[in-house]
Amino acid sequence: MAAASIMPPPRNPPPPATARNPTATVSDPQRHRDAPTPSLRVLFLRAVDPSRPSSWSAAVADLLSSGDPVAALAAFAAALRANPAALRPALPPALRAAAAATSLSAGRQLHLLALRSGLFPSDAYSASALLHMYHHCSRPLDARRAFDEIPAPNPVIVTAMASGCVRNNLVYTALSIFRSMVASDSAGVVDEAAALVALSASARVPDRGITGGIHALVSKIGLDGHTGVVNTMLDAYAKGGGHDLGAARKLFDMMERDVVSWNTMIALYAQNGLSTEALGLYRKMLIVGGGVRCNAVALSAVLLACAHEGAIQTGKRIHNQVVRMGLEDDVYVGTSLVDMYSKCGKVEMAWKAFQKIKGKNILSWTAMIAGYGMHGYGQEALHVFTDMRKSGLKPNYITFISVLAACSHAGLLNEGRYWYNTMKTEFGIEPGVEHYGCMVDLLGRAGCLDEAYDLIKEMKAKPDAALWGALLSACRIYKNVELAKISAEKLFELDATNSGYYVLLSNIYAEAGMWKDVERMRVLVKTRGIEKPPGYSSVELKGKTHLFYVGDKSHPQYKEIYAYLEKLLERIQEAGYAPNTGSVLHDLDVEERESMLRIHSEKLAVAFALMNSVQGSVIHVIKNLRVCTDCHAAIKIITKLTGREIIVRDIKRFHHFKDGLCSCGDYW
Repeated sequence: MAAASIMPPPRNPPPPATARNPTATVSDPQRHRDAPTPSLRVLFLRAVDPSRPSSWSAAVADLLSSGDPVAALAAFAAALRANPAALRPALPPALRAAAAATSLSAGRQLHLLALRSGLFPSDAYSASALLHMYHHCSRPLDARRAFDEIPAPNPVIVTAMASGCVRNNLVYTALSIFRSMVASDSAGVVDEAAALVALSASARVPDRGITGGIHALVSKIGLDGHTGVVNTMLDAYAKGGGHDLGAARKLFDMMERDVVSWNTMIALYAQNGLSTEALGLYRKMLIVGGGVRCNAVALSAVLLACAHEGAIQTGKRIHNQVVRMGLEDDVYVGTSLVDMYSKCGKVEMAWKAFQKIKGKNILSWTAMIAGYGMHGYGQEALHVFTDMRKSGLKPNYITFISVLAACSHAGLLNEGRYWYNTMKTEFGIEPGVEHYGCMVDLLGRAGCLDEAYDLIKEMKAKPDAALWGALLSACRIYKNVELAKISAEKLFELDATNSGYYVLLSNIYAEAGMWKDVERMRVLVKTRGIEKPPGYSSVELKGKTHLFYVGDKSHPQYKEIYAYLEKLLERIQEAGYAPNTGSVLHDLDVEERESMLRIHSEKLAVAFALMNSVQGSVIHVIKNLRVCTDCHAAIKIITKLTGREIIVRDIKRFHHFKDGLCSCGDYW
């Protein structure tokens, strides 16, 4: 291995001279001020005792731990020239330096040096570091060959090999190595490090029972008292086969919890879409956690839960905590704030959070583009996209989904066409199903139904239900019955149990006066036993989320809500509202269908919010399905009569209702 030459400092450097008297010696204070700062190289040589091998080893390790693996390798080369006896203690940190620098060439030279000196395979420390190097350089086969040359690998070496396999996603190989280690001697060879590796591997496999088996072994040998092992086990239960969050929570409730335990469990709930559970556990942590505070990862997870729930008040409180912890400029927490505010209907707050992020990455920019896009602010989204490209970042697959979705929601047909083509020609990104879906939605909104259908036919990938659903929605707006039939047939093949498609096609038939086909759809729904999933709407008030289902009478204020809603409906009917009974696909007469429409969850949520919120404040409603056409028409008139602004987030987009109009332009 090439060694850098290192010149030792002079033993007795002459004193610096003054300008007036070149031979005069300056005073000590002046010498201190005027003397040049010693170089790092000089300081390094002063700190190392060349005669002591352990001193060289410590120098290599210190340079590595300071984040400079290249300097660590140079120090190792100098050590060999200055004192060949430094090879044994300095080789393991040098191998780890090669791993940190992902320098396979340096690692191979060190491997050769270890073979020539006899340190491999005899020295366990060198052998373990060699395996570590090959795995970090993404050479698991070379690591395996080296591992097989070791006659009797000890548990440390075996653990290093298994850990490297996990790093390279060879999880079944890692588990096989772990099993062999346990079977070769006794369960006593399994230490904390080995258990952590095995649990990390089990978190990545779909097989049920593996984590439970390791859990049993860990308990048997007494490692279940190690907090690090149990925290990793939490993660393994939630992410491994079956995604057993119930087992993870049971373990969490039984264990001695620390900051990592709380943060891990909260993050697992949020990442698996269990927002209510995540927020509930976060609140419990604040009460009984014994002063435990969220770290950046858990704060991001809680903000994700707030985004899913639309819990803006809770999100604001967490933002205050972020400010107190000085994490507003953190790229991960900041991006989570952008996402949370966007999905809670506060896009202006999302923009403020975005501006405070330092070192914005592709996720940060994409989150802001998506935030503007989902609110229908297409031009603002494209301005952010332009700024992102000016910053030097290259848009990726996900970024273009956000860009095209923004064009779709805002009806920017020409811009959408341009970026769809540029994505392929300039950035080399082949469109996926999501990009096609955005384009079909955009073309359908503009009335270019034939072009949208041609785009679907030219797709390389198989069109999914969301894509055909976008075309079917466009057919309803532009009353294209023939293309609606084609879309519906494809949808019934892909998702035959989705009642929304039957409702949509039935409405298209009804508007075209095709009553026999309407009846046929009703019979089809009955014979197939299709039921509409329970839709609900939620409103957050004073930090508490209130949930409403159709005809819901479980709320403590339900009598007052129904009385208020009855009067409100009378007012909007006088203003021109007429119930759209086509939104209800049931074998009911007109009067019964009108009665059902009056107690839809959206109307109940809006009535509750109008009753209990301050005049002039914005009302935020979350709907788990698409907002129905009747409620959409009703809320427009409600905003005109009450002078209130109402923002409804449904499964597809945001609807900003104000002064009798909606930001979607009645297309969703």
